[in-house]
Amino acid sequence: MNSVSPNGQEPRGTRRFPSKGYLAAATVALGVLAFASGGMAVSQAKSHLLQSTAAVSAPVAGKSTTTSPRLVENTQQFSFADLVERVSPAVVTIQVDVERKMDTSLEDQLPDQFGDLFRRFGQQFGQQQDPSERGQGRSPGNRNRQAPPQTFRSQAAGSGFIIDAEGYVVTNNHVVESAKKIMVKLADKREFEAKVIGTDKDTDVALLKIEGHNLPTVMLGDESHLRVGDWVVAVGNPFGLGGTVTAGIVSSLGRDIGSGPYTDFIQIDAPINRGNSGGPTFDISGRVIGMNSAIFSPSGGSVGIGFAIPASTVKSVVDGLKSNGSIARGWLGVQIQDFTPEIASSMGMKDAKGAMVAHVMNNSPASRAGFAQGDVVTALNGNAVADSKDLTRHVALLHPGEKANFTVVRDGSNRTISATIEKRDAEKLAADDSSSPSRTEPSSLGLSLEPLNPSDRRDGVTGVMVSSVDPNSEAASKGIRAGDVIKRVNNRDVRMPADVGRAIADAKQAGRPNVLMLVASQDGERFVALKAAG
Repeated sequence: MNSVSPNGQEPRGTRRFPSKGYLAAATVALGVLAFASGGMAVSQAKSHLLQSTAAVSAPVAGKSTTTSPRLVENTQQFSFADLVERVSPAVVTIQVDVERKMDTSLEDQLPDQFGDLFRRFGQQFGQQQDPSERGQGRSPGNRNRQAPPQTFRSQAAGSGFIIDAEGYVVTNNHVVESAKKIMVKLADKREFEAKVIGTDKDTDVALLKIEGHNLPTVMLGDESHLRVGDWVVAVGNPFGLGGTVTAGIVSSLGRDIGSGPYTDFIQIDAPINRGNSGGPTFDISGRVIGMNSAIFSPSGGSVGIGFAIPASTVKSVVDGLKSNGSIARGWLGVQIQDFTPEIASSMGMKDAKGAMVAHVMNNSPASRAGFAQGDVVTALNGNAVADSKDLTRHVALLHPGEKANFTVVRDGSNRTISATIEKRDAEKLAADDSSSPSRTEPSSLGLSLEPLNPSDRRDGVTGVMVSSVDPNSEAASKGIRAGDVIKRVNNRDVRMPADVGRAIADAKQAGRPNVLMLVASQDGERFVALKAAG
């Protein structure tokens, strides 16, 4: 690449490369030379970086002293080869047949001259034309007829790994989702048809089973010992290239990539690409510490930002799938939000750790146990709760029917609430997620308020209506909109705009910089802290 000085000018002494045409010709010639000689043509130029990391050895007469760059550890060449040789036989390629629907309405969008070509193409790949339509053009009558949906089968591939000699194979749910047929291919060229034991969409884990003998296996480890900067090795099937090995380091731990509340991902920079999904990531001792699941990429290829599901999560899900074929998660029945420093300050609390109850669902374990809106959950069964995601994850790990003790802060004092956990189903989860409160950040006040009209009050709605919001205010930045209803301020019910004003004045007099409002909108109810000073 060209060297450019900071001011954009080419520095003196910069070496210019030949034109693209000469470069292409030189590259082709170099490639022909390499294949002709049975080896690889390499440039004799070495960067300072490669020179500094190359293994150094005494020159031998008659032999080239050029060596591949390798890490040096205690004067011995460091290599992953032994590890890879030991674990790679248990890493498999997952090939799936998926049936998809073809949208035949596309034909109606094509110009007339391409209609016959489209029909011939469709028949070639399995779409059968109605005999009554053969020889007919696309008349207006035919064009308006709704053709029955056509289906076609396609193949996709991912990765997986065998975890025991009985033939259990772990992969991603998204690899085998909607599959009509699943084939597992081993490194020793054996192939087995697999059946699905169970899948868990929430964590993207699937468990398969194959019938075979002398199956190689790897062991699910524990990622708790990992530190940022530790070596990791990924093995998988990117772009159909089975047995591909890449290495890198742990870039971060506990990553939230917005894929659900149950997984904190391990971020790695070992290159993983399409087809690596479901493959294992190993630590330096050869234990599986994660399962590759996603990448961040603006181009679709690896840019050194990959995410692996922690092995502890995979193990807990696999154990549940082995026993029951599905995962039963605990359900409490509350909508929660993070307990931010602003909200803590408005409540006169110094510690902003915990999860705040924004809404208690009717006929739920929480409502029967006595949870109330505004409770701050600080511990579950004696274990501290860091934030809303932490509480969600720990409740999910509880078994339906299990009794759990929650430590909550209400009106400035601690109390313990015991609740019997129930099974969480998809509908309850969707309802919970659809009205999850958004996070809040501080700024200034700026609300115009008016009393609710009589019809709203007849419907059981209480509070004060927001008639307008200053677009440059703190309230606007926190998502408060005209039409929202402020139901409570500093844990006191409000019915008139004057009630809100008095609550703000009381907060200022008490020296509290923020006021806490319970706001109802079309998306549900949530608490919002606004600055009282100003």
